[in-house]
Amino acid sequence: MKKIHFYHSVTMILALNLTSCGATREPEITKIPEIIVQQVQFKQPDLISKSTFPDVTTTPLSINQNVKIFIKKMAEKHHFNEHQLTKLLQLTVIKNDILKRISSPSEGLPWHKYRKIFLTDTRVSEGVNFWNENAAALTYVSDKTGVAPEIIVAIIGVETGYGKNMGNLSVLDALVTLAFSYPPRSAFFTGELEQFLLLCREENINPREPLGSYAGAMGYPQFMPSSYRALAKDFENDGHRDIWKNPRDAIASVANYFEKNGWERNQSIAVQANAVGNQYKAILNKDLKPNTTLAQLNLVGVSWAGNISENEKVKLVALEQLNGEELWLGLHNFYVITRYNHSPLYAMATYQLSREIKQHR
Repeated sequence: MKKIHFYHSVTMILALNLTSCGATREPEITKIPEIIVQQVQFKQPDLISKSTFPDVTTTPLSINQNVKIFIKKMAEKHHFNEHQLTKLLQLTVIKNDILKRISSPSEGLPWHKYRKIFLTDTRVSEGVNFWNENAAALTYVSDKTGVAPEIIVAIIGVETGYGKNMGNLSVLDALVTLAFSYPPRSAFFTGELEQFLLLCREENINPREPLGSYAGAMGYPQFMPSSYRALAKDFENDGHRDIWKNPRDAIASVANYFEKNGWERNQSIAVQANAVGNQYKAILNKDLKPNTTLAQLNLVGVSWAGNISENEKVKLVALEQLNGEELWLGLHNFYVITRYNHSPLYAMATYQLSREIKQHR
């Protein structure tokens, strides 16, 4: 869940700020393919919003000034046809349920509740099965990128239950809703809407067809459109980066995501810690980067199990349990996991699930 620094499945999200991590080519097509426009024109605006999601209150998108500015930008910057794009957006709807869900992400839960969502016997056993079914691809990708196979499997398990829960909302409607009706993240989601329309043009996809999460995250790994364009991989070399139906493409894409974010081969992720007294609380902060020296930990009474390089900086993480706090030291690779979803809870759930899957395989 990036996938929304944002939140995707659980989040979101995020991962979400990696558009600049890889060069993206400008497509040769200069407008939405005619076949896409023709398909869209014959679809009723309520085809998805009412028949598929009767419990979601929707309203048609108003082509207001902000929408007009966006359309003009797409025409001038990316050479989209203004008339065609206007027609496409006129078929979209604002989903009130999406606005409610993004306001209360799972990452707001205490750790003892959040953990129970992902650390289940079913998710572990299904992770073992997913690993066994895709062992060759996982071994190849892990050897090439250095990203541990259990981490790749755990990410896909946390995000979508190994592809069983990829989301059933129109990605276009979700991005339009958040771009034009959710001011706190309007700039971010407007950018993702831009990226989505570009990837649809590049991959010759009808923009009305992709389904995903309430935040617009897609496929097995719940990539946001910017991450898809920059980091999705074609494992099969068949000319398609299919993260919806091809688990091998998804595996390669997740590994590439971590590799590009600086994953360190064969390095630890986190170690459990203990503290005497409450002085450790003085060095807790919301910065996810490892920013604390071992000397600073010693000064506030923190001890730990395991070997950590004397010069390495760590992130002290306090997780809320029913009776007090559970302390961990997040290392560099722990921080890399938070690039997928900007939450220490998400990173810890992924790490612990990965250990359980590896142990039971």
